[in-house]
Amino acid sequence: MNDAVHAKIDTMVTSNDVVLFMKGTPLFPQCGFSSKAVAILEHLGVGFESVDVLQDMDVRQGIKEFSDWPTIPQLYVKGEFIGGSDIMMEMYEAGELGELMAEKKVAPAAS
Repeated sequence: MNDAVHAKIDTMVTSNDVVLFMKGTPLFPQCGFSSKAVAILEHLGVGFESVDVLQDMDVRQGIKEFSDWPTIPQLYVKGEFIGGSDIMMEMYEAGELGELMAEKKVAPAAS
């Protein structure tokens, strides 16, 4: 990953409370894992920024290197990498993801 791609990803991650790197968009996810990740965030009622990695191949590959995580989707909260859809689901079911959002004072989704 070149410096420009790293800087672009870093800016996305640090400029938003919650960022979901996914395949597709929240309205039209392009894989089941991305769809599951969106559903979890929507159920928690938190605002989040999404990044469609299918629109930028540099970001698609770069995010994997940035997080040292091989799969997409990837969730970041307040600049911290949380994990993919399986980790999100485990944390959600245990109540930990909601707690994390509250601890980090993540803003609710706009109505």
